[in-house]
Amino acid sequence: MSLSKSQLKLITSLQQKKYRTKHGLFVAEGTKVVSEFLNANFKLNSLFCVDFSSYSALENVTEISELALKKISTLKSPNNVLALFKIPVEATLQNEGFFVALDEINDPGNLGAIIRLCDWFGVTQLICSKNTVDCYNAKVVMASMGSLTRVSIVYTDLLTYLKASQLPKYAALMDGENVYKSNLPANAILVMGNEANGISKPILEVIDSSISIPRFGAMQLTESLNVATATAILLSEFKRQF
Repeated sequence: MSLSKSQLKLITSLQQKKYRTKHGLFVAEGTKVVSEFLNANFKLNSLFCVDFSSYSALENVTEISELALKKISTLKSPNNVLALFKIPVEATLQNEGFFVALDEINDPGNLGAIIRLCDWFGVTQLICSKNTVDCYNAKVVMASMGSLTRVSIVYTDLLTYLKASQLPKYAALMDGENVYKSNLPANAILVMGNEANGISKPILEVIDSSISIPRFGAMQLTESLNVATATAILLSEFKRQF
């Protein structure tokens, strides 16, 4: 079978958040990523593949050519399958536990990597400011490599959320306390800031403690770490202590 014009139009439109919101759908690509969403019982809307036999047990499956797959894929080298899934109802904010909060993370690759890190380190909920990149952006979905199925993401007014929370709030800053010399709690909120501008001033005003990752290089000239890399190091230390 071939793609219809309406299918092509719908799939390409989902590259934009406003159409993902309008249709309540997002795109997942690649055998592993699509399998993760299927195994997690995300509601499948439609699936397009180059090998029907791999998905013959499913409904709403269309076999297409590799050329057709290239037309709808956002990848340079499409990987056999592309699927549309229903966007699930957003989770309820949790009050107790350890959480990561993101203040205006713009890069889809960074958000995807942070979702994977939360999954790795057992952080079950990620709180995002409303101007953080959409977690159902195709690049985020791909970068998260299925971890989006195991980490709940909540978009909220971050300042209001932090003011209301009774948990200790830690900000990742260049001039904070050395994280390796800090006594870290098991339950807390770790706030990570924008790639270019860091954590916004209003958010900083409600932070309880600031922590930093020391530089060990002899020249001490590296300006900063990538936000996903910094998140990995800080999560490792928080979890190491408990």
